[in-house]
Amino acid sequence: MPPTGRRRAVAKSLTALLPLAPYADIEAIRTEALAMHMKTLPPSIAVWLATVAHVRHAHTDYDKLLSEGYDRDSARFFVIDQTNATLTRWRATRLLDPDDEEG
Repeated sequence: MPPTGRRRAVAKSLTALLPLAPYADIEAIRTEALAMHMKTLPPSIAVWLATVAHVRHAHTDYDKLLSEGYDRDSARFFVIDQTNATLTRWRATRLLDPDDEEG
């Protein structure tokens, strides 16, 4: 698919936010950031939200906590450290703030 302005902006945001993220993770985040439900958001915000969701589901115990009966907010609270550990390994330029309503 030829690059569009949005695709280029998402790629630039990904590179800036996650300089050392593995290719497979980058591709999953890119796909989510380019999804229709994200198209009205600025690329940097779409990438951030897609990153947090991907890390939460793929690299933490979030889904396990949900299956054990924790509500979404509690499960999110309990995986903040795991999420930030993954973001730190990827040398992310932003970490998840426990008080941040975006994540």
